Amino acid sequence: MTPSAADLIRVLPEIIWCGFGVLLMLLQPFLKNRQGLTLFAMVGAAAGTLATYFGQMGSGFFGLVQFDTYSLFFHWLVGLVAFLVILASDSYLERENLAPAEFYALILFATAGMGVLASAQELLTAFIGLEMSSISSYVLAGYRRDSVKSSESAVKYFLLGSFATAFFLYGIALVYGASGSTNLMQIASADPGSNLLRLGLALILVGLGFKVAAAPFQVWTPDVYEGAPTPVTALFAAGPKAATFALLLRIFTTIHAATDFWFWAFWILAVVTMFVGNLGALVQTNVKRMLAYSSIAHAGYTLVAFAAVTTMKLDPETGAAPAYAAVLFYLLGYSLVKVGAFTIVSEIGGQGERYLTLDDFAGLGTRQPLAAAAMTLFLLSLLGMPITAGFFGKFYVFKAAINSKLIWLVVLMTINTAIGAYYYLRVIVVMYMREHKGDVPADAATSLSPTAAMVVAVVALATLYLGLLPNHVLGIVLSQDLILSAR
Repeated sequence: MTPSAADLIRVLPEIIWCGFGVLLMLLQPFLKNRQGLTLFAMVGAAAGTLATYFGQMGSGFFGLVQFDTYSLFFHWLVGLVAFLVILASDSYLERENLAPAEFYALILFATAGMGVLASAQELLTAFIGLEMSSISSYVLAGYRRDSVKSSESAVKYFLLGSFATAFFLYGIALVYGASGSTNLMQIASADPGSNLLRLGLALILVGLGFKVAAAPFQVWTPDVYEGAPTPVTALFAAGPKAATFALLLRIFTTIHAATDFWFWAFWILAVVTMFVGNLGALVQTNVKRMLAYSSIAHAGYTLVAFAAVTTMKLDPETGAAPAYAAVLFYLLGYSLVKVGAFTIVSEIGGQGERYLTLDDFAGLGTRQPLAAAAMTLFLLSLLGMPITAGFFGKFYVFKAAINSKLIWLVVLMTINTAIGAYYYLRVIVVMYMREHKGDVPADAATSLSPTAAMVVAVVALATLYLGLLPNHVLGIVLSQDLILSAR
């Protein structure tokens, strides 16, 4: 049956992102100017994001996708991340002498997959979105073909990602066997006590746990983040993780069996993920690898809010709305800060990404004061210090956990925040209080490239805005329409 115009409009962002991706590859033989391709890719990312304004609220393609304010929020988030990553990649691709057209096309294809994940109302549709994002990500991870680490990154990501996909598919099969449907609304009416349904939900959680780097499914993260091109690492840390959490939250809030069954799973995953990420980051001397472990820890903080949903939903006044809002605000602030931090790491790393150790960051406050100041802001935001986006992100997660009376989870999160303070502040100390040992390499970056500087400036302003004037964004994530859309 031919889809209606309303159906096509509901997936207009994905159509635009994929269309521009295809056009980029077709234009490459004719458009040799790298800046022209970058501009074209940026236009594609922005056009797909702005197309969400034309979307008609409601269900599309016979219930396969749901376009609502919740979906719109995550489309804006992944679209913004893609735009910033493309802008930050311009100088990186020139420095590494990498072909830009395919690189940008893969980013747009991955973004389209993330958009499908955010609006999926049916599990097989979610699987398609997951694979669109994953397959593009596998290629992006190994894009530096002359680098052994990059090739290793792609192989590890592909092999472990394939296992995770198998878990996800088996979970869908078992859920279908228990409920007779893969539509979330119809699954919600299935017997919540069914062991087959519970096993299926457990396998789905394993598959999605891999994508968000929740322990013990995080083993791929440090190696893949370190080996992938740094702009790609920025994309991995922000876009796919946010989109997968969007799907996880939609499943969690729609299927009541999942809400009850996953509580202890989220509780345990949150604790283990926080400790694995923070303790792993403590012993890292490679800044890029340290930020990879930091990403694992932040997935644990997000899972704390998921655990809070189960008990908060019993509140007759607010329900679980504050916990939903905590997840959304945290993902917004975290995603932007990670893009900014990895952009600076990409610039400091130099050609071949050779200068990524803590020693290479020594004296950065003198050599590149603006880059050091921005990096300090991003690290403090990841730590959760006041006047930064990370402060309100963690504050609302803490508040949701306390209101849910998850006191032990609050205590363990506080301990992990203290652990994180050590390695975040260590980088700041190195940048400002230690001199570079020996001579600074002649090919080391002396300043941020113009495109990278624009990305860093935008993210820094957004970090301060969310930390100083969060009311507008908080009003959006706390709005009744947005919260109801997640259910």
